[in-house]
Amino acid sequence: MRVLVIEDEPKLRAAIRRGLTEDGLVCDVAERGEDALWMAGSSAYDAIVLDVMLPGIDGFETCRRLRADGVWAPVLMLTARDAVEDRVAGLDTGADDYVTKPFSLAELSARLRALARRGPVQRPAVLAAGDLTLDPATRRVARGEVEIELSAREYALLEAFMRRPGEVLERHVLLDLAWGRDYENRSNVVDVYVRYLRERVDRPFGAEAIETLRGVGYRLRADGGR
Repeated sequence: MRVLVIEDEPKLRAAIRRGLTEDGLVCDVAERGEDALWMAGSSAYDAIVLDVMLPGIDGFETCRRLRADGVWAPVLMLTARDAVEDRVAGLDTGADDYVTKPFSLAELSARLRALARRGPVQRPAVLAAGDLTLDPATRRVARGEVEIELSAREYALLEAFMRRPGEVLERHVLLDLAWGRDYENRSNVVDVYVRYLRERVDRPFGAEAIETLRGVGYRLRADGGR
């Protein structure tokens, strides 16, 4: 198992490398996010350990760029900050897990092994279907360069579609994904909000991204309806 560790604090970087090596892992290290980009782009890693606070580009931006470059190795983020918003920001930029400092090297190694078992899975930081894009970190939705304003429920429904492009989604599945299992109104609310979405992301642009499969449900075309 080969791991890339990006940590700017020399003593901690050395300790992580030593601990992972003693645990049987092959460990490469770097101290800047810029180093991580070229190293991960030129070599295959089973997992990446990425500190949030780095000189130059920080861990959040490094993770975002790795995903944009097509690097899908699982990313575990290290942070000295325990705020919920930092953890959310890391996961939204494409990270798979996080550990808050101080941490146990045994736990770090175990988490890395668990991540490596999942293998590289595409988790783009920005979801796209053709020229229709959705950024979970900033909640920005756009067609090309034109930003689209959505309500919170419209956004939730569009995100459910865009995480499953090309899949046929039944109404009850969309209800669970965008409204939650405890939502009691099981009427035609999905049909109503699909109509709202079409008015915002399709019709003004001459597109037909959201298809109706009568008697089944809906599907978002992977090409964005162009």
